[in-house]
Amino acid sequence: MEECSGRSLTQLHQALVAGDVTSVELTRSVLDDISSRNPHIGALVHVDSEYALARAEEIDRGGYSEDFSVLRGVPTADKDLVRRVGMPTRYGSRTRLNREPEGESDDMALWVDSVGAVSVGKTATSEFGMAGYTEPLLGGPVSHPLHPTRQVGGSSGGAAAAVAAGFFAFAPGSDGGGSIRIPALACGIVGWKPSRGLIPAGSGLESPGGLAVSGLLTRSVSDLSLAAPELLRGEWEWATRATPGDDSPPTRVGVTTRSPWPSSWGIAPDEDSRAAFGRAREAFESSGVDVVEIEWEPDESYHEHFLTVWAVTAAAIDVEPDQEHLLEPLTLYLRKKAENISGVDFSRALVRLKEFERATIRAFSGVDAVLTPGLATAPPKVGFFDTDPEVNFRQQIEFTPWTSFVNVSGLPAVVQPVWKNSEGIQMGVQLIGRPGTDVGLIELARALERTLRPSD
Repeated sequence: MEECSGRSLTQLHQALVAGDVTSVELTRSVLDDISSRNPHIGALVHVDSEYALARAEEIDRGGYSEDFSVLRGVPTADKDLVRRVGMPTRYGSRTRLNREPEGESDDMALWVDSVGAVSVGKTATSEFGMAGYTEPLLGGPVSHPLHPTRQVGGSSGGAAAAVAAGFFAFAPGSDGGGSIRIPALACGIVGWKPSRGLIPAGSGLESPGGLAVSGLLTRSVSDLSLAAPELLRGEWEWATRATPGDDSPPTRVGVTTRSPWPSSWGIAPDEDSRAAFGRAREAFESSGVDVVEIEWEPDESYHEHFLTVWAVTAAAIDVEPDQEHLLEPLTLYLRKKAENISGVDFSRALVRLKEFERATIRAFSGVDAVLTPGLATAPPKVGFFDTDPEVNFRQQIEFTPWTSFVNVSGLPAVVQPVWKNSEGIQMGVQLIGRPGTDVGLIELARALERTLRPSD
């Protein structure tokens, strides 16, 4: 085996254990591929070949066996919101353009090291991860590897593009309102947003409203089922933890196309999105899963409270006053909104979102998992989102109406491709589980993958 690109995680692990290839060889292959193709894609915004090859050599010296992590020796990259010693972290923002290399690493970078994976650099993100598409003014838009005129989603757009392009078998990401799932759906790959309070390296408990958690992107659910247990490892340093749920695959699946956004907005899946949703539903029904419509009438004031928390999150970003003018319009818009949000307003929004969490979990309690559409449409063309930030934010909601409420509710979710439209663009669906049932949910997604692979 001479190349890493396009290989499954199983193939890479088996080849390393068998001694057919070394991590140095895999890493060098990936670096060559990135050097050749990344200038046309923009998935990676920083590459450190010297660091990556030295790290791979160190891993090779420790050897391989079936008892080691399946991620040992496998190349990947950190999202550019994650600090790593010796590498710059620019957060997709021009305000961090001249940032010096980091003196310490964040938890997710330490996790990558702990499982023996090899980081080759940083993947692109929207500015401070605030947008659901990846077209930062710093570095420009990330191109879809298979459909260059289309968007890759965000904010983990660089990670999704890198996996879809075959650079990596897996990539870490983070998800505060859909930031793993949106790009995974846009790029036709698999994304996992874990339960709040489950992942030691990114529990969600440290973020405003408990929204942002660390997760993974892979090309298949089979690969995700191998990688996911590795992300569950680590010391737990919080008083609160997600209660582990039943690991067996769910047998009763609820379906809904409802979203928490105001019904007057007329948000609905388009024909392609409905086709993918229907294909997944039929696959479950044909395989003997009990599929039922669920009655869910979410509080439509949700959008006000979510926007309040999102705006305060943007306002909390540390930006020097003389750098404010370098921020993108969307970030500035959110920070400006926060100026009129008092501490009492913020507290009330958090309380109302907690009420939304309880009501949603209660509404979903009669089923083991819930199936929703993925994105409302196929990924739009690069440059689609308006330069007016208020219009832009509304467009993002209309494109991704089923993602943010999962973060608010703290529930696990897996997205996966199930069908190709007439343009050859893969369309996907979202599976949402009960709190802590991530392993069983991944097994349900894996069963769907086996039953209904995307058509060629």
